[in-house]
Amino acid sequence: MVASTDIAVGNDLRLRVRGLNVSFRRNDDPPTQVVKDVGFDLQRGECIALVGESGSGKSVTARTLLGLAGENSIVQAEALELDDETLINRSDAWWRGVRGSKVGFILQDALVSLDPLRPVGKEIAEAVALHRSMARSARRAAVVELLERVGVPEPEIRAKQRPGELSGGLRQRALIASAIALDPGIVIADEPTTALDVTVQAQVLAVLEQMIAGGTSVILISHDLAVVSRVADRVLVMKGGEIVEAGETEQILRAPQHAYTRQLIDAVPSEHTKGTRLSHEGRVAAAELFPDRAAPDVQGDVPLLEARGVTKSFRGPDKVRRTVVNEVSFQLKHGETLGIVGESGSGKSTLARIALCLETPDQGEVTFKGKPWSAAPPGVRRSIRRRIAVVYQDPLSSFDPRWRISRILTDAIRLGDPANAGRARERAVELLEAVGLGRVHLDAWPLRMSGGQRQRVAIARALATNPEVIVLDEAVSVLDVSVQAQILDILADLQQQLGVSYLFISHDLGVIHHISDRVLVMQNGLAVEQGDADAIFSNPREPYTRKLLESLPRLELRV
Repeated sequence: MVASTDIAVGNDLRLRVRGLNVSFRRNDDPPTQVVKDVGFDLQRGECIALVGESGSGKSVTARTLLGLAGENSIVQAEALELDDETLINRSDAWWRGVRGSKVGFILQDALVSLDPLRPVGKEIAEAVALHRSMARSARRAAVVELLERVGVPEPEIRAKQRPGELSGGLRQRALIASAIALDPGIVIADEPTTALDVTVQAQVLAVLEQMIAGGTSVILISHDLAVVSRVADRVLVMKGGEIVEAGETEQILRAPQHAYTRQLIDAVPSEHTKGTRLSHEGRVAAAELFPDRAAPDVQGDVPLLEARGVTKSFRGPDKVRRTVVNEVSFQLKHGETLGIVGESGSGKSTLARIALCLETPDQGEVTFKGKPWSAAPPGVRRSIRRRIAVVYQDPLSSFDPRWRISRILTDAIRLGDPANAGRARERAVELLEAVGLGRVHLDAWPLRMSGGQRQRVAIARALATNPEVIVLDEAVSVLDVSVQAQILDILADLQQQLGVSYLFISHDLGVIHHISDRVLVMQNGLAVEQGDADAIFSNPREPYTRKLLESLPRLELRV
């Protein structure tokens, strides 16, 4: 443990952690230790950030502070105290009185954390009702006020919607509203801005900053070092369950002492990293994956994928029809990456679904190699569909949980690559190797893989049909910075070796600038600006684009 983590920085101590160790026991195997001798103090009105890769022990540490380490956990500590009260060996009833009122918890995965069958307003109202006696009308007003506080547009309408009817960013904001409903003294925020676009992220960070200024203490878990640099007073860098470096935020991010901390900072994508590798991994070998792959069938200036004035509207719960994509056009050329950015609700994902022909435009059309795609008859669509693949934000939700990785891949191979159906299992190994995995992963269950491994499998599955276009919808947004760097490098290698084109949707402008050749900026369903990526980021024409760039938290790199 780093000695500096034991230094108190004020006189109003909220949380005291000394010698925290957490292990997990499975069956008769020896316990596996995942948190090792962690210690720190948290003062009133202070923000401490825990950073590190997936599996470093960040989230287990945070959940232990809420009594949520798990049934098979073994928690030991020299001291684990909240407002001078011990957290060791507390009853479930005691914890129910603490969670929400004294310690709020903002989880990363809003889709899993929110009840899919209930409107989000009722879920937030329940958090209030558990600890406060209020009239129903007062609870409804409190819910609307909380949703407004975290930047939810049309809060009265959104409160009536279920999680599945909201975008990822809106779901996350609803979850944050639920966590801060009772103004707890401590808020543990586990990747609270992961699914948010930069402007909403700025609003949420402003909320956290206001809470901190008002005396709320925050433990922030984040892979976004730019967010950490804006909010945190101190940073604890974790690796393998241990704190390997700790100190003031500016000191850690500008002059890191540990090689692992330097590696995390080097992996952050930005305008400065364009055209360079972000990770320390070697290049993947995909060139021989499709030895018979023909050269791109380029016919003059005909784009590979083109949208022409596509429009799509949906009817909301208030029976009002809203246009979510409004006369948008774009072109995707052979071997290039078109980045699509915009706030939540701007129409990015709907446009992607139209490009995939999973939604039919109300007007306009999508063409593939100059021929009808959205308006093509079913037989023609089937022949084109295998040429256009997709990788989603959450691969776990797109996998059948009853299938091992071998079946996930062999099923895709047999459906989309009949020529290799007879050797589907060996083909699956080749696909895994092309994304930096291997034969050992064939019999793995998705639930037992890391987030980065699952996303590699999702890319391997997308490659199974030998596509010419891959649509990536927030494909790296939930990954920690080092794993994100590995995935971005893999995508660059695949594009260089196979000539595949990417339609890359992300709220992370640093990622977009790093990977994109051209950029399309969307606002309220409109394409407000598009063009060369470097030109848009260095000299945006539209006020909205400038607003996005100004909202982007920037990491102060070491000198």
